[in-house]
Amino acid sequence: MQWQCLPFEQLTTHQLYDLLKLRVDVFVVEQNCPYPELDEHDRHPQTHHLLGFQDGELVAYLRLLPPGVTYDNVSIGRVLTAQAARGTGAGHALLQQGLIHAERLWPQHTIDIGAQDHLQSYYLQYGFSPISEMYLEDGIPHIDMRLTKDEAKA
Repeated sequence: MQWQCLPFEQLTTHQLYDLLKLRVDVFVVEQNCPYPELDEHDRHPQTHHLLGFQDGELVAYLRLLPPGVTYDNVSIGRVLTAQAARGTGAGHALLQQGLIHAERLWPQHTIDIGAQDHLQSYYLQYGFSPISEMYLEDGIPHIDMRLTKDEAKA
């Protein structure tokens, strides 16, 4: 898998189209969840977009957000793999790369995520711990989780 981690301004129009299409395909269409997918967080000057390509096709994506944008701490969000790439290890590779880039961008920072509740065990493998009760976000059960530097397992 080939990885690129870019701020908004460095994304090509094709990369931007591909990542937005993949996000809509997964979060809006697959999960049957109409919600405002586009937000101003994508364009924040410190937000970075991590893109994973397999044979030239975007199959994995997440965004890295600086402290104070969605949480008080650094945040990882919009974590997804294309349907065709699921079960191949692409999701694990994606999160590992996300943690590496978060550390590069914001060394020693705590990372908070709003995880879909059914993915708790996935994030627990990487040292994230629940910090909230389950809550509904756009009708989907979520839980906030946190990774502090001393808990990281990459």
